[in-house]
Amino acid sequence: MRWMVLCLFPLPAFADALIPNRIIKAGQVIEAADISVVDADIPGTATDPALVAGQEARVALYPGRPIRNGQFGPPAIVLRNQVVSLSYVMGTLAIFTEGRALDRGGVGDVIPVVNLSSRNTVQGRIMPDGTVSVVRTEG
Repeated sequence: MRWMVLCLFPLPAFADALIPNRIIKAGQVIEAADISVVDADIPGTATDPALVAGQEARVALYPGRPIRNGQFGPPAIVLRNQVVSLSYVMGTLAIFTEGRALDRGGVGDVIPVVNLSSRNTVQGRIMPDGTVSVVRTEG
């Protein structure tokens, strides 16, 4: 009779992680040349350079430190205090006016906007064309 002994030892699983090559300030767009891929097992870090390049740094990124998933996002197309087209559409009702952005953001971000006609502050989602669509609130 033959015996076979199989020993399994856990080995570290290495995955790719992205690190910046230079200091990238918050608000700067990340270029492909600004990042490098390293072998590391760090949960919650960005792994695909194609998804990070062209995005905007939300916080300062330092060389040698891994880029985490929440530290970048779409570039801002609406700036703080910018006058924006504000729309509210519900069924056949459509209201269009101007508002002043109280924060900066990129496509899909929800930011506070002051309606310049009524002086009320509403929450609006930034659309790809730079307009802001009022977010409906339940209640």
